[in-house]
Amino acid sequence: MSRAEREEPPADPVEQARAICLRLLTGTPRTRKQLADALRKREIPDEAAEEVLSRFEEVGLINDSAFADAWVESRHHGRGLARRALAQELRTKGVNSELIDVAVAQLDSEQEEETARELVARKLRSTRGLDRDKRLRRLAGMLARKGYSQGMALRVVRQALEEEGEDTEFLGDEGY
Repeated sequence: MSRAEREEPPADPVEQARAICLRLLTGTPRTRKQLADALRKREIPDEAAEEVLSRFEEVGLINDSAFADAWVESRHHGRGLARRALAQELRTKGVNSELIDVAVAQLDSEQEEETARELVARKLRSTRGLDRDKRLRRLAGMLARKGYSQGMALRVVRQALEEEGEDTEFLGDEGY
């Protein structure tokens, strides 16, 4: 018996779509768009993909709102990302704007600033020995890459440097 004879005929597209989605959801939560993209890549017909995705949404296996909430919680506390960076990541995952707004609204300005302070405090030690301008640029740049606004980044870094005894009176905003 040849290999081709042993192989079973391909499953129907809905079953293929269901199997693909279940396999992808086993490792980590995914958005509807991520699953739709995976099905399209595997050439599952649109009708079959839509049927499976809608059914998975109905039973709660796909929940973009819960995904966005969990993403914000995890990435803010784990990586210290600001609302702006979190919103951008969720957009790339295909979460719609209304759900993104609700999810990032979990973080208020005070929480965001407190996280920025914690990030600066952790990195501050590694910048000792550098001149104050270089320290300011490095620390503010780290916050900027995590999505913090320039104003907040400079304020938090200046405060941390002042608390450490660094003279920040002459540090300007130019170029930061």
